[in-house]
Amino acid sequence: MTKKRQILVIGNNTNGCTPKHEKIAYDVGSEIAKSDSVLITGGLGGVMAAASHGAHDANGLTVGIIPQDDATMANEFCDIVIPTGMGLARDFLNALTADGVIIVGGGSGTLSEVCAAYMYKKPMVAIRNIGGSVEPYIDGFIDHRENIKIIGVDTPQEAVKKILELITAPYNRDSETTDAEIIDAFNKIKSGEASRMAQKS
Repeated sequence: MTKKRQILVIGNNTNGCTPKHEKIAYDVGSEIAKSDSVLITGGLGGVMAAASHGAHDANGLTVGIIPQDDATMANEFCDIVIPTGMGLARDFLNALTADGVIIVGGGSGTLSEVCAAYMYKKPMVAIRNIGGSVEPYIDGFIDHRENIKIIGVDTPQEAVKKILELITAPYNRDSETTDAEIIDAFNKIKSGEASRMAQKS
């Protein structure tokens, strides 16, 4: 039996999620289901709920990996709920569970998931021109390591098509990243995002 592809969708939680984000996320979730892939999300509101809703309506399988230890905290569209009780550390679990990642807007929490996925060289695609913490990195790299480029796309259909291409394409893992480097990069990116948010407030 062939393993199904697991695609993580990340983006704004309820706070900061606009109707535009929700519509895009819903369509992304629907396209993931139609591709016979499994949708993975952080299991809460905003983009996570909208993507799960879209996949659910298209008869797909949805998995929510939540930071809390109570499964009832997940949105109603999660078929499978994994209550980690890990808090923000759950971002690394999300990234490692995914074969590829689709980014729809997002704030500092999304950026932490992107950082984790980047350090483990997970293929990533981001929707352009909808704002969010990842916008400056679209069609480029997060840092000097150039681990993996975040590919920009314009539509949900393009996002799913591209991430499936990237998942199946060979890529270079010759230069493996150590755990210490991963933690250091994670802390630097989180620190930089916190600093930018403080300057805006």
